[in-house]
Amino acid sequence: MSTLWSLGFVFGLAMVAAVGGVASAQSTEKPSSALDFHVKSIDGKAVDLSIYRGNVLLIVNVASKCGLTPQYEQLQALHKKYEPQGFAVLAFPCNQFGQQEPGAPEEIKQFCKVNYGVTFPLFEKIEVNGDGAAPLYKYLTSLQTRPSGPGKITWNFEKFVVGRDGQVVARFAPRTKPDDPELLKIIEAELDKK
Repeated sequence: MSTLWSLGFVFGLAMVAAVGGVASAQSTEKPSSALDFHVKSIDGKAVDLSIYRGNVLLIVNVASKCGLTPQYEQLQALHKKYEPQGFAVLAFPCNQFGQQEPGAPEEIKQFCKVNYGVTFPLFEKIEVNGDGAAPLYKYLTSLQTRPSGPGKITWNFEKFVVGRDGQVVARFAPRTKPDDPELLKIIEAELDKK
């Protein structure tokens, strides 16, 4: 009898633990900003994006063998110009569009450094669309962000402007150059907010 009672007690504890685990898993909060995510650097190190709180960001999916790849030069110029004011470009290599980012992490880093003098942060290669999309990009593409609105990433070099508080304030199409007057106006307006 005591063995049955013991088994029942252990089973009951296991059920309570399981139910508690389910409840806590379901109560996890949805992200409220672009800074609520953990990603990996191109070197494979964990990065908590909350370290960028207080900065204005330009998040871009990039590729090394694309017709838009020369945008790296303008992205670097933008990063260098505004970095002292609390600005950073965050680049996420992606091979989903025409297989235009086939390289390994070291190759991507070398390409960016040698060809464009990139000093802004590069992150691990990710997917930006579909079931395998990185959580950050699932979040970014779900937002009603002007001028582009929600929806899939259309190609390499799509751009998201993130304010100092982590809120996404603008989304620009791949062909919008990093030095586009409208894009610069939004970045500068966000930098003016202290």
